[in-house]
Amino acid sequence: MTKSETETVAQQGEAEQAPSKPKRARRSKASTKKAASVSEKAETKAVKSAGSDEGQAEASPAGKSPPGDAADTAKPENGEKPTSTGAGPGGGSGGTSGGGEAREGRRRKRKKRKGSSGGNQSNGYGRYGNNVLPSDEELEREAAELERIAAEKGPLEPGDQITIGELQRMELDELFEVAEKEGLEDFKDTPKQDLIFKVLKARATRQGIMYGEGTLETMSDGFGFLRSPEQSYLPGPDDIYVSPSQIRRFGLRRGMSVRGAIRPPKESERYFALLRVESVNGRDPHEIHDLVHFEDLTPLHPEERYVLETEPDQIEMRIVDLVAPIGKGQRALVVAPPRTGKTVLLQKMTQAITKNYPDVHIMVLLVDERPEEVTDFKRNTAPSVEVVASTFDEQSDRHVAVAEVVIEKAKRMVEFGDDVVILLDSITRLARAYNANIPHSGKIMSGGLDSNALQRPKKFFGAARAIERGGSLTIIGTALVDTGSKMDEVIFEEFKGTGNSELHLDRRLVEKRIYPAIDVAASGTRREELLLDPKELELVYRLRKVLADMNVVEAMELL
Repeated sequence: MTKSETETVAQQGEAEQAPSKPKRARRSKASTKKAASVSEKAETKAVKSAGSDEGQAEASPAGKSPPGDAADTAKPENGEKPTSTGAGPGGGSGGTSGGGEAREGRRRKRKKRKGSSGGNQSNGYGRYGNNVLPSDEELEREAAELERIAAEKGPLEPGDQITIGELQRMELDELFEVAEKEGLEDFKDTPKQDLIFKVLKARATRQGIMYGEGTLETMSDGFGFLRSPEQSYLPGPDDIYVSPSQIRRFGLRRGMSVRGAIRPPKESERYFALLRVESVNGRDPHEIHDLVHFEDLTPLHPEERYVLETEPDQIEMRIVDLVAPIGKGQRALVVAPPRTGKTVLLQKMTQAITKNYPDVHIMVLLVDERPEEVTDFKRNTAPSVEVVASTFDEQSDRHVAVAEVVIEKAKRMVEFGDDVVILLDSITRLARAYNANIPHSGKIMSGGLDSNALQRPKKFFGAARAIERGGSLTIIGTALVDTGSKMDEVIFEEFKGTGNSELHLDRRLVEKRIYPAIDVAASGTRREELLLDPKELELVYRLRKVLADMNVVEAMELL
């Protein structure tokens, strides 16, 4: 007999003499036997390596068994009935039942982790990050209870209620006074947004109901949050959760200003929740279904003028009215070298429109701006002006997110027939942010600008238009030139023909301390005859003929 045949006969004889194992064993015994089996295998390897050189025909009791028999003698970890995985005595096909249970357990864990990452789980709740969100069914029950209370007590009025927007517009000293009245303690070192959250929760707990408002920011999972322009639409603890069912029921879209009754977060939640939609952009929420989308509205040339002149001594705005008049729906470009007073000029435009046209909604968008400039703009404009900013110490995706929220909000207001003015500082920095944020296509233009980077900034600037049946969106944006950057030069050249009004500022006038530093010859508005009356238009033509033979400094000194 050969060596392998001898080993097989010896192993089968030992298997017949061995007592039969119980079908089920305790976990501790199975673990002990497994450890013994590992020790026997190690000893078998040592014996086999020593005996192979001498050519012994007999195998030791701990010798190596064939694959089929080894599978039969192996004991499962969980004490389950052993099942053979190969062909041998008493063997069959398939794995152990303990292994199947282990796989099923791992499958359940993966499913549980997947369900908790976002969306709605089996219990009706969802998650946003690590935060629990209330279910649609729960909010509907609470809204029904609110309707019952309103029917018993009559229409709910805010009364002495303080909305989230009012709290966010308060200074810290005023907010501290409100917190003391609400009985809060140890709040001096609390950040402003967290303190607002605590004040709202305390008032809602005491009075039972609160009113909140904000601009809707929708998420990919179908729900959304109401965020405040006072915080430049940054996510915060005072955000208001809007359920997917409410968004579908009223047809809410990104950028809409929603106001309604809210409730404080419960123990396992973080955000306030919207219970009932009271108004959308100041109108009844059921009017949304009759709106025409912004892209389907008919654009026209600006025909109604914004008169910027306010006081006799404010000559800057009088010169703008003569040189480059601004109409409702204008797409104006302020071309400015560094330190020529473009930010101050935008401030004066904002003040003039606010004073002469109080019904017009004005939004100032400062992208990649210095923090002190943001504070100065907020303090030198009316409280009704919405100043939204992202400073230069923030990432490029933050600049992009702020710009998209602002333009979406403006579009929704135009759909309702409102007149909106956006003052953007600056288009150049916005285009730089998009260039840094988009995935590069490999088609690089001069200055390192991606060929696809200007599509979305152009879409932003191109949204300015006068609507045929009412409403308008006016955008006045600044473009930087003579900065020494090739990219800035390419961006300006790409935007040069997109606007229908241009106002050029000149560095030579600033060097002589002549303000406003406007280049009269280079500035102008397309189709200005639609904005000016015939007598004024004739006077402007005569003035331009006189100034045409002068240089920039002489022309401005004459004006």
